[in-house]
Amino acid sequence: MAGSDNTFDFNNPDLVSAYDEVPLWSAPFGLRLLNTVRFRRGISALDVGCGTGFPLLDLAQRLGESSRVTGLDPWNAALMRARAKIRTMNIRNAAVVAGTAEQMPFADRSFDLVVSNNGINNVQDQEAAMRECARVSRPGAQLVITVNLPDTMREFYTVYADVLRTLEMTAALTSMQEHIRARRKPAADTVALVTRSGYRVESSEEESFTLPFADGSALFSHFFVRLAFLQPWKDVVSPADADRVFRKLEASLNRIAEDAGGLRLTVPFLCISAVRT
Repeated sequence: MAGSDNTFDFNNPDLVSAYDEVPLWSAPFGLRLLNTVRFRRGISALDVGCGTGFPLLDLAQRLGESSRVTGLDPWNAALMRARAKIRTMNIRNAAVVAGTAEQMPFADRSFDLVVSNNGINNVQDQEAAMRECARVSRPGAQLVITVNLPDTMREFYTVYADVLRTLEMTAALTSMQEHIRARRKPAADTVALVTRSGYRVESSEEESFTLPFADGSALFSHFFVRLAFLQPWKDVVSPADADRVFRKLEASLNRIAEDAGGLRLTVPFLCISAVRT
């Protein structure tokens, strides 16, 4: 049977390190993305912003070896990790390439499918990134992207804004609003971006999930929050004020969690499927 293998060594640390390594932050977006892809044989696919390999590796396995899937990311350390997983999992139809979404190292009309799991909204120049997606897409190619929306973690930002108002930090409040706008566009803006880049939007669906925490202290100590969110949150205020502001913010979140029986952050997101015209 294709893909059968009875030689796995379950004591091999490489096997264990390659197993079940999808951040819970990425998984809800990626599951919706994978459910939107039109799976068919013999295609060439691109995952823009593949990171350490999700959804790249699952996409490659679901498409099968008649297809070829390439991951693109500027983060070299993450690509090394993805390559290690490709070797360990013996995925023969996947590869990763270093590069940016704004200047992809691929020829025109190279791909039948382009996906990006919450990646396009995190590039430096979204317009340029989408133009590149269109350039490397063949006519009729499917584009599937997920992006989180402006109300992401609104429960947190509401408390953060209250703290800044209490401390009379008007400039920081403006910076917080700019921080949100920079990475999280309204759904209509993203649909318009995809359309003017040369795609016909087939569907645009909004969904959401929640991230529960015991309290604000647990939120701020969570590894992925520290990795991806905490410093940008702190950059809203001056370095001299960050410790004072975040002590007060943590205390406020903890009081809310105590009254409510925990802290739940809502993450709304958009999944777009489009066709290259």
